[in-house]
Amino acid sequence: MFSYYSKLCTELYDFTKPVGYSIDGDIEYYQERLKNCQGRILEAAVGSGRFIIPFLEAGYTVDGIDYSPEMLDSCRIRCEKRGLKPNLYEGNLQDFSLPSSYEAIIIPTGSFCLIENREDSLDALRCFYKHLVSGGRLIVDLELPHGWKTGETSTSTFPLPSGDGITMENKSIEIDWLNQITVSYSKYEKWRKGKLIETELQRFAMRWYGIEEFKLILESIGFSDITCSADYSYKKQPSNARQIITFEAVRK
Repeated sequence: MFSYYSKLCTELYDFTKPVGYSIDGDIEYYQERLKNCQGRILEAAVGSGRFIIPFLEAGYTVDGIDYSPEMLDSCRIRCEKRGLKPNLYEGNLQDFSLPSSYEAIIIPTGSFCLIENREDSLDALRCFYKHLVSGGRLIVDLELPHGWKTGETSTSTFPLPSGDGITMENKSIEIDWLNQITVSYSKYEKWRKGKLIETELQRFAMRWYGIEEFKLILESIGFSDITCSADYSYKKQPSNARQIITFEAVRK
């Protein structure tokens, strides 16, 4: 019934978040945190290249992994246009096995929260840990469900350069306070000269974590030297639920 980051979602994402588009300063923050990194980096949930390409162009060695073949296809095309040839892998974050070990693994902009099942999220963290070298770092962004209103619906319209247009309707379906999950539906519709030519329905489930909860989870996996930062200001302590929260942790 539902798609997952399929054709229309990818097309709209590429249009609204082009290569190098920094969300609240995330690209600049991660580059600053990794400025002394000489080894290989893995971007988990690499998407269509918004984040990885500026790193590659800045001289970092970065691989990417994602579950969506449509997003990966877009990423490959964008990289090829720029003469870049990163290793891009299709796979689940909770059970991947790659040939390289990494000095850093990064998951910016809340993508880790898209892992709905709690055990899957733990497996993903174990997988990250396994793929880091000793002393390697995990950097991951988390979001909280601030401003959530069950039943709220919004519609946005995006005229494309081709003359077509995409409308996106987002509806907040439910919030599960006990299991810490929100569920929303996004309907993408592509229009040409007033006629509907494509449509997709996507289910977005987002899991959130308490700050101390996530720190304890990281410690249980084996991570150490854990820091928490708000709004891409290193070690700035979170003060409200609207902030992006970035955890950094080291493999012993």
